[in-house]
Amino acid sequence: MGRAFEYRKARKLKRWGNMSRTFTRIGKEITIAAKAGGPDPSTNPRLRALMQNAKAANMPKDTVERAIKKATDKDAGDFKEITYEGYGPHGIAIFVEAATDNNTRTVANIRSYFNKHGGSLGTQGSLTFLFEHKSVFKIKPKDGVSLEDLELELIDYGVDELEHDEDEIILYGAFEEYANIQKYLEDNGFEIISSEFERIPNDLKDVTPEERESVNKLLEKIEEDEDVQNVFHNMREEPDEE
Repeated sequence: MGRAFEYRKARKLKRWGNMSRTFTRIGKEITIAAKAGGPDPSTNPRLRALMQNAKAANMPKDTVERAIKKATDKDAGDFKEITYEGYGPHGIAIFVEAATDNNTRTVANIRSYFNKHGGSLGTQGSLTFLFEHKSVFKIKPKDGVSLEDLELELIDYGVDELEHDEDEIILYGAFEEYANIQKYLEDNGFEIISSEFERIPNDLKDVTPEERESVNKLLEKIEEDEDVQNVFHNMREEPDEE
């Protein structure tokens, strides 16, 4: 198994375990996508992909429709996607993605979490070299198409890693190749289960159980913030979680 797949599998249950948080996260992404590219999924590829994510997460249809409608609601907050980067205790790199209508509030909150838990918030771009920004697609296998043939075909569209997991195929490609990969899959009749962006660490850092506990306290506090969409880090997961 590839490095990206192992890292992602270790995080999967944690990230999708809280249904209400998942719905909130996808809902914000849908609103942002609908505002940027219009409310019609047939002409807005990003919105189309997010609606597939919502379906995979069993998000109610009316919740999806409300998120799209919010994009044209003048009274709704104007969400901006912002990243924050810093180091937690014991030198663990932490990358935070947020969608906020008040950056002053959000950055103050994120900074306070780092400070109270033995970390420090850094400058934007300070951790970019530690993580690879990836497009990740989950698709259904297609009759008559082997993994080897699919991998060879998709190399030209930016996919650099492919894994088979149970009844799904997981594709990894560069962040900037997202649209190319999505277009190929749709044009060739593949069923896209979900797609998202991941920041996968180049190296994982080992910690003791006591160190892990202190890092997890910070991670949990950040993830509880209503403006936070995703939290990535380079701490190696416990063996039984991998």
